Amino acid sequence: MKKRIFIEGMSCQHCVTHVTQALKEIPGVKTVDVDLKGKYAVVEADRQIEDGEIRDAIEEAGYEVVKIE
Repeated sequence: MKKRIFIEGMSCQHCVTHVTQALKEIPGVKTVDVDLKGKYAVVEADRQIEDGEIRDAIEEAGYEVVKIE
C-alpha cells in the first residue's frame, strides 16, 4: 500500500520530523518520505491503512490533512 498525503502547517525541518514520527507510529508503516516544499508525505505500508487512521495521526501531531490519494 502506498499513499500520498497533502499536509498544511509544515514550515521547517522540525515539522518534517514530527510528521514522520507520527506516521511511523501507525502499525504496518514501512517507510515515510516527507517533502516540506511540496507539502506532502508518501507512506508505504505492508497493510491497507484507512485514510482516517492517517488523518488522525497527522492531526494529533498538530497539522492539517488537505487530501489523501
